[in-house]
Amino acid sequence: MTNTNWLPDLTQYPGPKYLALVRALREAIRLGVLPPDSQLPTVRELAWQIKVTPGTVSRAYQLATQEGLLAATVGRGTFVASSTPRFGPTQSFYAEREPASLTGRIDMRSPRMPDVGQGAAFNAALADLNGTIATDWLDYPSQRDEETLREGIVDWLQGRVLGPVSADDIALSYGGQSAINLVLQCCLRGDRPMVLIEDLAYAGFRHAARLSRAELLAIEVDDEGMRPDALEAACRKHSPQVLCVTTEAQNPTTVRMPEHRRIEIAQIAKTYEIQIIEDDCYSIAQSNVPSLRALAPDRTWYVGSFSKSISAALRLGYVVCPSGMGQAGRLTAQHSFFGLARPVSDLCSSLLDSGVAQQLRLAVQAGFSDRLEGVVNVLGAYDLSWQQGLPFVWLRLPSGWRASVFARMAETEGVLLRSADEFALIHGRAPNAVRLALPGNHSRGQIEDACRRLARLLESPPSELSV
Repeated sequence: MTNTNWLPDLTQYPGPKYLALVRALREAIRLGVLPPDSQLPTVRELAWQIKVTPGTVSRAYQLATQEGLLAATVGRGTFVASSTPRFGPTQSFYAEREPASLTGRIDMRSPRMPDVGQGAAFNAALADLNGTIATDWLDYPSQRDEETLREGIVDWLQGRVLGPVSADDIALSYGGQSAINLVLQCCLRGDRPMVLIEDLAYAGFRHAARLSRAELLAIEVDDEGMRPDALEAACRKHSPQVLCVTTEAQNPTTVRMPEHRRIEIAQIAKTYEIQIIEDDCYSIAQSNVPSLRALAPDRTWYVGSFSKSISAALRLGYVVCPSGMGQAGRLTAQHSFFGLARPVSDLCSSLLDSGVAQQLRLAVQAGFSDRLEGVVNVLGAYDLSWQQGLPFVWLRLPSGWRASVFARMAETEGVLLRSADEFALIHGRAPNAVRLALPGNHSRGQIEDACRRLARLLESPPSELSV
């Protein structure tokens, strides 16, 4: 139940009141005054009790949640975080895979690669490498060892409009999330730097910012992506250091930002001296629209990975650094993990050099496209957004549904998905919508059956259900 007796004394903590409240929360949790799983007062209730504005409490709750002190779910309240997840999949964005023995359960929370022969391709590449393994696998990896792979990444990106890019501009990482962390390490400075994200965004941005002790501010998006007017207003007021944005495949809404909007975003970043992280991990193979890296090459860090196009198990990510910043990016990576493990870098180099990586990417996208067609065939009559080649769709729910309720009801039908709440900041905008990711480990027929179960729910909002 709500701990209404907890009334912090903010006068003992110097600095802004919202930071004082965060310190008070941290101290109360450390001392056990606020035990795990205890529910905190609502924003307005606590604001009235301690004589501050609701905005002060909301900001403090948001920061404490980013630190992992608190956990919150729209419609349920804010709680002291527990080591045991309280609300199942809403507690953590990173879904644990269900055991194969659980039949009839379709996990559409995160995309999963279709099997298009990756295992056989990896076996063949490793067999080719078998005769070349020598004593150099006994030493720490070096930048010289990765040069061939960086050249392969440049070729891999030929279907993108990135402007002039060479191997010297590339820094390698263990997946896209590692790449985002790497960029923030390069760019952020000061005690509580400000990072801007889309108001519905990939949760990894939030986790990376929390690790860097950064504050987050969400910028409103529309049907063309991030709104330039909202971005400029935030820049004038908050002096942010980094902007995180997706241009080709906005996650979760699937929006593809048009060229004129990209030009506006790039110009604002230049005007206010902001560094840009352009996340393209969900990219399709070809795009003829200039990236932010092409429009603002002096400040854009373009992030990609193999996780959504070949195999998540490889953990290969990369950053196209701003012009002249490649060495800085690689040095930061070296300080973090020395370099990629030689089995990973040599295997990926072999896949790229042989052309097998490109063949696998096309086959994976064909597999996703076939499954996507099945989803659209079943749910296309509803307010569904999708993009050819992407492994997820965005479903806006009809009147009568709340996203969190629909997610719970879908789970009772054996379908796991993500509500909009999981892509929004705490107390941020969370429309009545859900994201359905394509599980490549299930056939098109199985996915269509799952979507038919969802369609039956959509036709019967809670007021009409017999529960």
